[in-house]
Amino acid sequence: PLCSNNNPYASFGATLARDEEQNLWSTPHDVTHTEADDDRVLYNMIVVRNQLDKDSEEWQKLNYDIYTLRQTRKEVRSRWKHILEDLGFQKEVDSLLSVTKLSIISDSQNMGKARDILLKLSEETNIFPNSWELSERYLFVVDRLIALDAADEFFKMASMVYPKRSSGERVDDSQKALQC
Repeated sequence: PLCSNNNPYASFGATLARDEEQNLWSTPHDVTHTEADDDRVLYNMIVVRNQLDKDSEEWQKLNYDIYTLRQTRKEVRSRWKHILEDLGFQKEVDSLLSVTKLSIISDSQNMGKARDILLKLSEETNIFPNSWELSERYLFVVDRLIALDAADEFFKMASMVYPKRSSGERVDDSQKALQC
């Protein structure tokens, strides 16, 4: 019959909406979304928002905060992707940026160096927004770059493309052209 309950596409929209709710890192079906502290913060915001009335001011504010956090994450990932592609990792960029609960640090001796480089990136470049708390996710990425002997080149490129500026300092058109 045409009105069968066995239609595999009947709940397709609901499944997409549910997947988007759980998609904290903008990677479809990311099962690691509550593994890191920043993931838990976002997850908790979503849980609280879902308990509120959709017409309330609190719901709207929380929804905006969730959207802003997700956009910030997308922007940071895009910056990393841009630099990795510029360094010649076009085919490997997605696997370099992919971090799951199964990811491991390649060499425990690299952990200190990876932390130092990540800290240097946050202090000396604008690859992360000012309000960004360092994510454990990018520690794994830096570790991979160290293993590939590309961490120093990544830092140099990040310093050139996303140089640290004071809040009052403006970028002129020639600097924008260089960055592009």
